[in-house]
Amino acid sequence: IEQTNSSESDGNLRKRQRLTRASTRLSQSSQDTPDLKRSADHDESPPLTPTGNAPSSESELDISSPNASHDESQAKDQANRDLEKDLSHRPKRRRCHETYNFNMKCPTPGCNSLGHLTGKHERHFAVSGCPLYHNLSADECKVKAVSREKQEEEMKAQEENQSRHATRHQTPTSKQSKYKEQVTEMRKGRNSVLQKEQKEKHMEHRQTHSNTREPLLENITSEYDLELFRKAQARASEDLEKLRIQGQITEGSNMIKTILFGRYELDTWYHSPYPEEYARLGRLYVCEFCLKYMKSQTILRRHMAKCVWKHPPGDEVYRKGSISVFEVDGKKNKIYCQNLCLLAKLFLDHKTLYYDVEPFLFYVMTEADNTGCHLVGYFSKEKNSFLNYNVSCILTMPQYMRQGFGKMLIDFSYLLSKVEEKVGSPERPLSDLGLISYRSYWKEVLLRYMYNFQGKEISIKEISQETAVNPVDIVSTLQSLQMLKYWKGKHLVLKRQDLIDEWKAKEIKRGNSNKAIDPTSLKWTPPKGT
Repeated sequence: IEQTNSSESDGNLRKRQRLTRASTRLSQSSQDTPDLKRSADHDESPPLTPTGNAPSSESELDISSPNASHDESQAKDQANRDLEKDLSHRPKRRRCHETYNFNMKCPTPGCNSLGHLTGKHERHFAVSGCPLYHNLSADECKVKAVSREKQEEEMKAQEENQSRHATRHQTPTSKQSKYKEQVTEMRKGRNSVLQKEQKEKHMEHRQTHSNTREPLLENITSEYDLELFRKAQARASEDLEKLRIQGQITEGSNMIKTILFGRYELDTWYHSPYPEEYARLGRLYVCEFCLKYMKSQTILRRHMAKCVWKHPPGDEVYRKGSISVFEVDGKKNKIYCQNLCLLAKLFLDHKTLYYDVEPFLFYVMTEADNTGCHLVGYFSKEKNSFLNYNVSCILTMPQYMRQGFGKMLIDFSYLLSKVEEKVGSPERPLSDLGLISYRSYWKEVLLRYMYNFQGKEISIKEISQETAVNPVDIVSTLQSLQMLKYWKGKHLVLKRQDLIDEWKAKEIKRGNSNKAIDPTSLKWTPPKGT
């Protein structure tokens, strides 16, 4: 009995000690409540419980015990009411992204970021959409946007009307001829030489604003050509704005502006997905033989001292004079082909292939001198194409454009199709420059065939078999040349002697240039399916 009484007394003593500790903690928490409220008022976080964690429910805030006094509970309620009153009058904190957008500003000096070159947006944050940089105002951009929309609607209506009556009106309409005469007169009427006052005005503008403004373009060319240039500027600005909204590019931060490639410094045209640490530099240094990209000219100089490459990897399948073509397998030389795709994307708009290069063959054209084989251009081709595409992507480097190399690359692709005994066609969609090059090539091929043709009846199938050009491309080219006519239920091919004579005169004037593919110089056998 004594043992049980002693154990009960020990238990009562422990209970009293626990109650005493609990009351002490509660009194301390009630005394510390004003400091806790002040900290909550500072960082706008929920009030902490006596254990230091955020409360999970409202019941955890109302802690009570049998030893808590009535005065302490009243003080706690008063502190809570004061806290709610302070928080209700305190201004809310602005979010980070809202502050960032508020602080963004156009880099053009003196610009308030209002307006847009396209006239469709209220604000701009890049030079490409800045009206002030282009020597315009926001209102002028809006007026030009309205006039452009009207012109585009009229052009669409005319195109629909022409497509509806394409078989009836093969020759230009009177309205088209009149418009052409007006454009010719506008181009003739301008003064080709600037007056002294105009020169002084242009020089003063350049000295005042340096590179922070676009040069004055008035009186340099005709109003018609200047308006075409303004339309192209607005369209490019709109495309950049869409990419910026989608998050693909941020102008000025991760878009490469120039590259140093061999002895050339090239301005880039489009965004290419180089690694961020390289893309944010704005200027890239590329080895013209192995296509490795570097961050500085010092690294490039050290690399060139050690680089043993003087031509692309793979097999040389064509050589005539200084022009060579190398066949590079994307599976065997993966790094080189990936670097080639990244380089090509800087100058191509419609291109999505960067890293998956194994199913493709790359035909790289080079021009040789005493330092090595310099990259002129290339085209890629699927190893197994179900639609008989003989070109997937084609590019001529900017420093070799308008010299006939693009036509040589196209001619070489059709030469490979002839050896394979297939009919080829480029993969769609074509870029703007690619479409111009292919239409010019198809026109030349058809006119050459017409010039050498001695029979009376021409078959599109026979033209396709001899030239390896797809019949669809042949028909579209004949329609553009107005050499295809629908008469008495049949389609007739007209032999327009004026176009043939014009082509022959250009051929004679051009002479025997080296910018032509010689089939006898090709040393190539079609690869077997892989």
